[in-house]
Formats: sequence, structure tokens, C-alpha cells
Amino acid sequence: MSELQQQGIENFDWDAIEDGGISSTVEEKAKQAEEYNKTLSSLKEKDVVEGEVISLNKREVVINVGFKSDGIVSRNEFRYNPDLKVGDKVEVYVENQEDKSGQLILSHRKARAMRAWDRVCTANENDEIVKGYIKCRTKGGMIVDVFGLEAFLPGSQIDVKPIRDYEMFVGKTMEFKVVKVNHDFHNVVVSHKALIEAELEQQKKDIISKLEKGQVLEGTVKNITSYGVFVDLGGVDGLIHITDLSWGRVNHPEEIVALDQKINVVILDFDNEKKRIALGLKQLTAHPWDALDTTLNVGDKVKGRVVVMADYGAFVEIAPGVEGLIHVSEMSWSQHLRSAQDFLKVGDEVEAVILTLDREERKMSLGIKQLHPDPWTEIEQKYPINSKHQAVVRNFTTFGIFAELEEGIDGLIHISDLSWTKKIKHPNEFTQIGATIDVVVLDIDKENRRLSLGHKQLEENPWDVFETVFTVGSVHEGTITEIVDKGAVIALPYGVEGFATPRQLIKQDGTQAKADEKLEFKVIEFNKATKRIIVSHSRTFEEAKAGDEKERKPRAKKSADKATVARKQAEAKEVTTLGDITDLASLKGKLEEAEKSND
Repeated sequence: MSELQQQGIENFDWDAIEDGGISSTVEEKAKQAEEYNKTLSSLKEKDVVEGEVISLNKREVVINVGFKSDGIVSRNEFRYNPDLKVGDKVEVYVENQEDKSGQLILSHRKARAMRAWDRVCTANENDEIVKGYIKCRTKGGMIVDVFGLEAFLPGSQIDVKPIRDYEMFVGKTMEFKVVKVNHDFHNVVVSHKALIEAELEQQKKDIISKLEKGQVLEGTVKNITSYGVFVDLGGVDGLIHITDLSWGRVNHPEEIVALDQKINVVILDFDNEKKRIALGLKQLTAHPWDALDTTLNVGDKVKGRVVVMADYGAFVEIAPGVEGLIHVSEMSWSQHLRSAQDFLKVGDEVEAVILTLDREERKMSLGIKQLHPDPWTEIEQKYPINSKHQAVVRNFTTFGIFAELEEGIDGLIHISDLSWTKKIKHPNEFTQIGATIDVVVLDIDKENRRLSLGHKQLEENPWDVFETVFTVGSVHEGTITEIVDKGAVIALPYGVEGFATPRQLIKQDGTQAKADEKLEFKVIEFNKATKRIIVSHSRTFEEAKAGDEKERKPRAKKSADKATVARKQAEAKEVTTLGDITDLASLKGKLEEAEKSND
């Protein structure tokens, strides 16, 4: 037996066993255990209790909840709080008092979820600041873990300035303000921007109160839009409108500045109430008009580039910030209405003549037609009256055709001067735009730049011949081409048209003649001045008396002889425009000879 065992036996209280001391010690131990258990927390499964972090590592967090054993929670459940440390109070959910290993099972995530909605609502009502962990990006913003709930952070509410890279915020813990709670769908919207706006508003007031018009400040380009540039002046934004970026034309602000670029700007105006500041960049340099060559005068030639096009003209930049307008009327000597786009386009390099120059108003008008001689200067020599030319049909009106002899020289062919024989209701019945037409100059109005042109005058007037062919009483074959209210239009030989009233269209059987019928017609009126021929079908059979019959036969024979001669001499096709004047002149001579022989 060892010395230690011997000492234990010697010191053992044998009398206590005899007096029942051992049993007394068990009772005391039970009592002590009962007292110890009273010091422990009373835990129930599915309860949410508060505990204290007593230790933590990268994987686990040990939490003391006052139970006989400590609980362990995965560190991932505290990912939203990277600043967690020993001694922090946290809420946990009791999942199981003892697992198979006798371990207390706790969950911090479930505890947060159970309390989250109430805490979010309370924060919203009391305007409290909450912490949240940005989990990921979503359409239009970010998803934030707040008290275990997923809240939506709109992209516009991340910061007071536009965010270009959302990914840089993923995984960060930030402070937020609950701005909207939807109780029906349990949706929560938070904002980080709202926390700093109040502070910025005060900063803006302080900065704006120190501003002065004309003051030059340094700023940073914060945002670029199609209408201007927003510049951060150190807590307050100002806008440079696109027109204040440069003295020259600017299609888009990106041509002048870039994001995050530091620039000097001048304060043009500001509004204390609306917190708006108007800035200028071009005002830091002298106006280009002030540096314009002092020797330039009206009549001088300049070169430039077309920067803007409009229907009424083109703006040409002859120096940076110095522009002149070429009106469409100064692009060509032509009086024909056209658009400026028919002559120029943006980017064209042009030479022009200065027409007006106002240095005080900073305005200039230019012309390019002045680079060429005015075609009307020698109009009488180049296009004398009765001279014949070819022209291009440019435009139609109800009363005639505008034809162009050359660039800048237009003339009007009146509808009555298109054809000797055909009645034309609209010029498009005779020709088409772009077609070439032969014309003769009838009149010149140099002062008003007007030419009167004719087409039918290229040939002799066939009505001199028709006067001898369509004599009153002569009979001709005709075709009814059109029925109108007051009668019918009759197509007669040689392309001539006659007219018959309804009464003169009654046939021998008493019926009314119809369109497209070919019948015999007697000329009852011929007017050379008005070019009108009145005919009648009824007259060809109405005269029944013998005396009249004798009178009619020689006349009919005479007319028949004339018609026979005419049919032999003329072409088979009808004259639709001017007619074959040569044949008609020959026909006239033969008719005159026939009349002499009959006499």
C-alpha cells in the first residue's frame, strides 16, 4: 500500500459511517444540485432568448444562454455583422436542448427572422437607423439583409450621386433607413441615401450662401446628359447647360468633358430656395466674335463647314463659335421652291460670300449663289422673245407648267399655250414632272424675273385651216367621247372636238345617241376666236322638203368632196396635240383649188 493510500485510510471518518454520515452527504449533494439548477436559465424549445458571445472563430460562435451547457452557432449566421466580438449580446432560437451528443442546439438566423418584422416596423415608425448586409444585386437595385429579412435597396437610394458600379457594394454592411413597409406582402424598402441627404442639405445651404455670380470654382464632372453636365462643387451640384459648354456648336457634352474630370467653372446664376446653380464653361474664354478678323467686310469670300441644317437654310461655322446663315434663297438663282437639303448637308466644306455682317449682334448672313453670275443679267440676249429652247418640267399648277431653261431661269407655260386643239384640264394630262419639253419665249419680265413660255406656238395655228374644213353646213363623221349635263363632246377629224346639245343628239328613230357612238354630224356653228364648233346629228335628216333637199345636195356634195380630199391627205391617226400643220396647209390649198373648179 502506498503512503498516500495509507494517509487516506488514517484520515477517513469511520465514525461518520456508523452515525449515518454518508447518507447525510448524499442529501446535501442533492440539495446543492437543486440550488445550482436554480441558478441556470429555464429553456424551452422554440423559445427566443438572449445570450452572450463567450468565444468565436472563423467557423463557430459559442454563446452562453445561462443553461447548463453553452450553445454553438455557425459563424455564417452572423455574416451580416462582421464586427461581432466576445461579450456581444445576441438573440438565439432554441431548436433543441440536447442533441444525441448532449449539445444545446441554437439558431441566430431563426431568432432574427421571428423578431425581424416587428423590429422593421418599429424602425419605420420611429425613424430609426438600421444596419443591413448587402447580399446581392437584383434588377433595379440590391437585396439587403435587415434583421434577417430581405429588403430592397433601389439603385437610386444607394447614394446621392449616380452609381456606375453596383457590384462594389455587394458584401458590405451599411446603415439604412426604412422608407417603406408593405404589410400585405411583407415587403420592405430601405435607403442609404436618405441618411446623408439631411446632412447634405445643410451643406448645400452653407455652400450656396457663400456663392457669388461670376465666381470661379473647381468642380468634378459627376454626370453627363444630353442637355448638359452636372458638376460636384464639393457637396452641392451645379449644371452646365450644353449651350454654356462651348462658344461653338456641341452635339453632345461628351465632346467637351469626361466623367470624373476636374474643371474650372464660373457661376452664372443660383437659386437659394430651389438649391439650383447654373454654371458656365465657355465664359472662361473670350467670345470668338471678339477675335474675328477686323478686316472682314460684306462682299468678302469665306470658307467654313456646315454644322446645322434646316429647311430654311444652313448654318456654316467659319471659325470656332462664329457662324453665318446661308438662307435657301441664297443657295441658287432659281426661283423654284426647294429645301436647303437639296444643296448642302452637315459636314460639307463650302465657300460663301458675306452678305450682311453685324458684329454687335454677332450675326452674319452668307450666300453661295453669288459665286456665280446672275443668269438674269443678260436674259434678253440669251433668251430673246420668239427664240426656241428645250426646258425641264419642274412643277405643275392648275393654270400651267413651270419649266426650267437652266439653273435660275424658270418660266411659265400657261395651260392655254400647251395645245391648239386639245382642251387640257390639268397639265399632267399633257406631260410629267422631269420631262423635257420644247418651248418658245413669249414674253420677258426682267424686273420680276418672270418668263412667259409657249408650246403650241412652235407650230402654225391649225384653226386657219379648220376654218375652211369645218364650214357651217358641212357634214363630218364624229364619235361621242363624253356625255355631260348640257350635251356631248364629239371627236371630229384632225383631233378637233365639237359640241352637241341633247336636242341635237336625237337619232332618226327617236332615240338619244349614247357615248362611243359614231354618227354623222352637221356643223351648225364655227367660231375661230373661241375655237368652238357646234354640231348636230339631228340636222342631217330633219330637212324633208324638196327645196331644201335640192339646196342640201350641192352643199353636201361639196362638203363630201372636201372631206374625201382631207381623208386622203391626212394620216390615219388623229392629231392629238398640234396636228400635222404641213399636211393641213397642203389640204387648204387643194380645197381652194377644188372650190375654184366647182365654180
